[in-house]
Amino acid sequence: MTETANNPSLEEIEDEETLFRELEEEDDHESSQFRERRFQEIQAEVARRQNMIENDHGAYEEISTEKEVMKLTTTSKYVVVHFFHKDFRRCDIMDKHLRGLSQEHYQTKFCKINVENAPFLVEKMHIQVLPCVMAFIDGIAQSKLVGFDELGGTDGFSTSLLEFKLANAGVIKRKETGIQFASKSKSLYQNDDDSDDYDE
Repeated sequence: MTETANNPSLEEIEDEETLFRELEEEDDHESSQFRERRFQEIQAEVARRQNMIENDHGAYEEISTEKEVMKLTTTSKYVVVHFFHKDFRRCDIMDKHLRGLSQEHYQTKFCKINVENAPFLVEKMHIQVLPCVMAFIDGIAQSKLVGFDELGGTDGFSTSLLEFKLANAGVIKRKETGIQFASKSKSLYQNDDDSDDYDE
């Protein structure tokens, strides 16, 4: 704060009431600057989110060509690709979980491609078991979930476990609450739709 004839330094003010009034005015000015800065940050974040929504983030879509997959993985920072076959029941199960995650993690692009439309990628990525979910960051494969082996080997795995695996790959952000491994918490291997909670 610069000293002027109209605005003396705080040390020069002898009256306590004037001193408090001066401090309040200073706090109000700093608070308003902080509020303005914070408002601009929030506006920028809202605009960023709106842009992501307009570019199909927050959705789980089927892509029909390998070229689209390659373009998507190289133009979006975070991408999850599900390689599926329309006749495989476990691919339908994986779809359900990925669709839910896509709506929670809009910063990541979620998509799927039928392996019949992606022979080059299937060979290049050594995809032999379905479903196969691959996580990409800046066009580079970070992880590959093959079948349900890493998800407990059961059809009833929880979306939380899949979310945990994708978060470990760095393609989605971890939730603030995190996953609890205590015996009283819901098992990671239990399907989120199951209503039976673990009781001691």
